[in-house]
Amino acid sequence: MTPQITSRDNSGLVRARATLGDFELTVCSDGTYLLDGGAMFGVVPKTLWQKRIAADAENRIVLGLNSLVVRTGKHTVVIETGIGNKQTPKMQQIFQNQALLLDSYAAAGVNPDEVDIVVNTHLHFDHCGWNTTLHADGSVTPTFKNARYFAHAGEVAHGHLQLDRDRVSYQSPNYDPLVESGQMTLLDDRALRAGGAICPGISVELFPGHTAQMMGVHIQPANGPHACYIGDLLPTSRHLDPTWVMGYDLDPVRCIEERKRFYSRAIPEQWLVIFPHDHDTPMAHVVLNDKGKPVVAG
Repeated sequence: MTPQITSRDNSGLVRARATLGDFELTVCSDGTYLLDGGAMFGVVPKTLWQKRIAADAENRIVLGLNSLVVRTGKHTVVIETGIGNKQTPKMQQIFQNQALLLDSYAAAGVNPDEVDIVVNTHLHFDHCGWNTTLHADGSVTPTFKNARYFAHAGEVAHGHLQLDRDRVSYQSPNYDPLVESGQMTLLDDRALRAGGAICPGISVELFPGHTAQMMGVHIQPANGPHACYIGDLLPTSRHLDPTWVMGYDLDPVRCIEERKRFYSRAIPEQWLVIFPHDHDTPMAHVVLNDKGKPVVAG
């Protein structure tokens, strides 16, 4: 049984919808942001990657911020929450993000108060920013007040180290208030080895490389087709080549192996793949072309 993509809207706040058995999937958008194209494609020469995505005069490319809403019939699950509204003016000037996710939820008919589960694949600022909301008085409160949040314990521990390599990516107000209040559940490797179940039809699995504990989120209703929000293992559909890894990846060699492991299941089983940063193609099926390379299904 193949998941059915019911719509793609490349102009609006709601980027795509799909049905997955009894589950409803909606890709909402926190808008776009700009990152250096060279950093996004690592050692891949610009002469190659620019054939797939255009860069501006400063070598920046436009990326999406895709938040997936899954309605299972019993739960409303949010996977990833974009950049949010807590960036400093300097960071907003650099990234030019728009903080549109709450508007996108409204356009999709999603009330944040109905969300009862939030899953972060990892805790980089562009994946968990709307976990909390900054108010005019400087206070920070949970955006999803009725939700139980899930993240990997190793992500929080790594963020607290504030290492030179990636400290800019970890912003405490996005997760520490939730950990301290008990609203965020921190998973460990033992929980993931036991199946990583979050709720019926939703589970998580380690796909390390981008970070040491990055998780993919499996979405599979009973006796239904399979989808996976794969996180930054595959940030966009332009990164499908196993070796086209990012300069941001902490362990690029591991990323290559994890991509191959992912494809060994996702391609023959026809998983629907949700990309976190592809504004134009937020979800797609992946197939092998006549050269044996993974590509988006036509």
